[in-house]
Amino acid sequence: MKRQIEELLIHWKNDKFRQPLLIKGIRQCGKTWMLKEFGKNHYTNTIYLNFEGNKPLMDIFERDLNVGRIINEIEGIQGKQITEDTLLIFDEIQFCPAALTSLKYFSEEKPEIHIACAGSLLGVHLSYMGTSLSYPVGKIREVTMYPLNFAEFLMANGEELLISRIQKLNPGEQIPKAYTEKLKDYYRDYLITGGMPAAVSRWIANRNIEEIEDTLRIILDNYQVDFAKHAPIGDQAKILQIWNSIPVQLAKDNQKFIFSQVKTGARAKDLEDALQWLIKAGLIYKITKGERPDMPLSQYADDSYFKIYVADVGLLRRMSSIPASALFSLEPQNAFMRGMLTENFVLTEFMSMKDMHPYFWRSKRGAEVEFLIQTGRTIFPVEVKAGENTRSKSLSEYRKTYSPKIAVRTSLVNLGEKTDEFGTQYSIPLYLLWNIQNYLVNQ
Repeated sequence: MKRQIEELLIHWKNDKFRQPLLIKGIRQCGKTWMLKEFGKNHYTNTIYLNFEGNKPLMDIFERDLNVGRIINEIEGIQGKQITEDTLLIFDEIQFCPAALTSLKYFSEEKPEIHIACAGSLLGVHLSYMGTSLSYPVGKIREVTMYPLNFAEFLMANGEELLISRIQKLNPGEQIPKAYTEKLKDYYRDYLITGGMPAAVSRWIANRNIEEIEDTLRIILDNYQVDFAKHAPIGDQAKILQIWNSIPVQLAKDNQKFIFSQVKTGARAKDLEDALQWLIKAGLIYKITKGERPDMPLSQYADDSYFKIYVADVGLLRRMSSIPASALFSLEPQNAFMRGMLTENFVLTEFMSMKDMHPYFWRSKRGAEVEFLIQTGRTIFPVEVKAGENTRSKSLSEYRKTYSPKIAVRTSLVNLGEKTDEFGTQYSIPLYLLWNIQNYLVNQ
């Protein structure tokens, strides 16, 4: 299964200023598999060490942080010599704070050793470790891995040639119908499976919807086990209540997250810690309202007005009990389901891109543009439509108010662009959002 992060790993391996690598990401998004596969394909030897429940391994690091001794003991228990052509993998490193601290000393004293670490719930563990942990600030390379985005889903289905053909198209150039029908089918499939590797692999193997539902249910069950196992006792029930409320929150017209819809009478101060736990775990994204499109957007964000999205659209579909059949049907009663999933899909596509920082915009009169994206020194609005009916006043109101150089409407309509006195508006199909940075480069 081809993952885009592999290019980053190759660059990291060859970087003469290489530091220990730390890959963060939600559980079961493919971190461990990717590191093992990278070691197999790019190194002579790979040593894999998992800290979860491994007291003897933790003891090696907790005794002291003498790098030479640590290397000798790892070589002894593994029966392998650690050379410059060995990939040393530290998995679930969040369970051993001393191992995390040791990365500073590996970076300073043994930079020739290639160390790649993976951690789930790392943000959660760090927030509760306090002064017991000396975090190796400036001594490691941190990256985040996500579930498969749509481009990776296409690659997993063997569509590398289709991707290369699409990448050559200009935003004003129509995609041939033979491509659009195939891409629409894949897009619908992706809304069913999402990007969790286990679900994608199952779907490619036999396209059995019942197996997909079981796979996603197991992942969701495992997350609830994490709530009980790793969250503070006082927050566990609140975390589950927030998690279960997300489909209801997203099904509302304006989708604003309302604390009292989690639990009757609840206020922000009652649930804020539990909400932050889910954010730090990487399971949800908090997207705030941008008051106006000025740089930097973070300075004009209304933190009290926000939406919550799930890190994977397949998981959202499953936890919302939306049957896969609803995505094959164009019945009007299924429109809100498709709309909710479509918006979550768009958000996760942007989250998987480099240097894309999403907010949303809402006028005092109630007009709303789903996403306001800051990338570099550019801010552009993105209006989301689930189908081919793209009539809407919200994006028009935004463009007339702010005259952005770039505006985007994403839907199932083909590529296109138009320029008027308010700027240039691009039509980018939902199934081509992964290529938006190429379409808008130098705009």
